[in-house]
Amino acid sequence: MTRRTFVVGDVHGCREELEALVAKAELTLADRLVLAGDLVARGPDSQGVVQLARERGALAVLGNHDAHLLEVGLGHSAKEKHLALAKTMTRRDWEYLEGLPLYLDLPELNALVVHAGLLPHLPLDQQPRRHLLNLRSIDAHGEPSARVDGGVPWASRWEGPRRVVFGHDALRGLQRHPHALGIDTGCVYGHRLTGVWLPEGRLVQVPALKTWKVADGA
Repeated sequence: MTRRTFVVGDVHGCREELEALVAKAELTLADRLVLAGDLVARGPDSQGVVQLARERGALAVLGNHDAHLLEVGLGHSAKEKHLALAKTMTRRDWEYLEGLPLYLDLPELNALVVHAGLLPHLPLDQQPRRHLLNLRSIDAHGEPSARVDGGVPWASRWEGPRRVVFGHDALRGLQRHPHALGIDTGCVYGHRLTGVWLPEGRLVQVPALKTWKVADGA
């Protein structure tokens, strides 16, 4: 029997909204919770989100903001907005974040989970890290771009056969394509937190408690 799987879009430190979404979706301990990256930054309780994820046994993929935080933890970056955040993380939080993969392959569901995107027609094991973490668009010449205005959504060019569930693109919001579903609906920007049940594709959403950050497209 295929295990029920619930994939959640970018949480960005919005722990209370994540708790509300999990409750609304009626997850049980037998269900598999998956986070599509960017667990941290911008919202009010990043440490709480990481703690909830690891204590719940949730799977997650690495997001670009999670990667920025890890760089601070390794002493490779001094980005001010992540320095204070790094100080809130426990040893177990760091271990959890360090173990996050760039994508999750769920063959029993014919699905992949990635934070940002995948380049069409490129094998999974050849996908560049920078695009897995930052891709948003494909331009008229087939070149990848991290910008929303850099072309059409990459997912509109994805032809499968695996269905991809992804986040990272809050400005475009919920995206439904033939073989891909974008579920970053901008919770931290005052909109909604979205999750999807696999394999049936049923969406569950909760509203943001407030606008935690003004959207800037990053």
